Amino acid sequence: MTTDINRQATEKKTVVVKLGTSVLTGGSLALNKAHMVELVRQCAELKKLGHSVVVVSSGAIAAGREHLGYPALPNSMASKQLLAAVGQSQLIQVWESLFAIYGLKIGQMLLTRADLEDRERFLNARDTINALVEHDIIPVVNENDAVATNEIKVGDNDNLSALVGILCGADKLLLLTDQRGLFTADPRKDPNAELIREVTTIDETLRKIAGGSGTTLGTGGMATKLQAADIARRAGIEVIIAAGSAENVVFDSLSDQPQGTRFLPLPEALENRKRWILAGPAATGNIVLDAGAVNAVIGKGSSLLAKGVVKVTGHFSRGEVVRVTTKDGALVAKGICGYSDTDLAKIAGKHSKEIGETLGYDYGAEVIHRDDMVVIQD
Repeated sequence: MTTDINRQATEKKTVVVKLGTSVLTGGSLALNKAHMVELVRQCAELKKLGHSVVVVSSGAIAAGREHLGYPALPNSMASKQLLAAVGQSQLIQVWESLFAIYGLKIGQMLLTRADLEDRERFLNARDTINALVEHDIIPVVNENDAVATNEIKVGDNDNLSALVGILCGADKLLLLTDQRGLFTADPRKDPNAELIREVTTIDETLRKIAGGSGTTLGTGGMATKLQAADIARRAGIEVIIAAGSAENVVFDSLSDQPQGTRFLPLPEALENRKRWILAGPAATGNIVLDAGAVNAVIGKGSSLLAKGVVKVTGHFSRGEVVRVTTKDGALVAKGICGYSDTDLAKIAGKHSKEIGETLGYDYGAEVIHRDDMVVIQD
């Protein structure tokens, strides 16, 4: 595999390496610095070949708990924020000292969903991470757990890493976990489970296979990794889920046959504006379509017209991101809506020419223009 990587040395890549708590602790209650330095060594090898590396690191809460001597705290948001506030500085000091062994500098970035929802803040975050990469500094990114509330949390570092991949225009996203990859069944329960080497389509069958959460140390499981893979591949990013304990797993991520499960990117990557729609704003409402509109949006790439809308739920203003679903609740798309929920409820099912008559004004024929919409179904 080293030969494969050396052959690709002239093809400079940007690799996002997401390290879960279970990987950093080795399943224990403390950071496993011996293993962390091995991961750093592999990142340094990629840097030597001219590739760019971005690290998304979990472990702040675990580091805080370790530093404080494993205190008995209430199971509350405030306790988690306390541990994150203490542990984040401990965690970044460890990363700084380990990367320094190889003469590499790091820069810390703490993000919340609020930093990604606003278009200007999204662009600022993108400029920052790209400036670090361009100046040969390794960004170390984590969610800002010390201040994030449920309303502004991304929620897990798997999905955060996919959003970071979009921010930095990554070529590959490596999700390291305590499993070898995605299996046909839970390998902890089924001895006949087989590793799925390559995925081209993420469907309901695959989502059921992914199941629930993994260890008790982190917030992410295989299901969140599948969500992250689905987001990243739509932005043209190849995703690999592999075991963080495997030998040379980071270094091998750029080979022709990486370890773990490989998710191929969609052939037509989204343009930058649509990447922001996919990555940034949380949807504030839902628009339910009839079968004809679903077919037009998915099969023909059409804009969404009021005629195809059968139901509106949630509250949203004009210009906010909404979910577009079938009558059965299956997600079809996300997009920026040209009408508020109140207006849209009034014009649902009507022809475009009736919008002005119904509302006394109109903002155009399209409820969601195709340029402002990301189709989610494959």
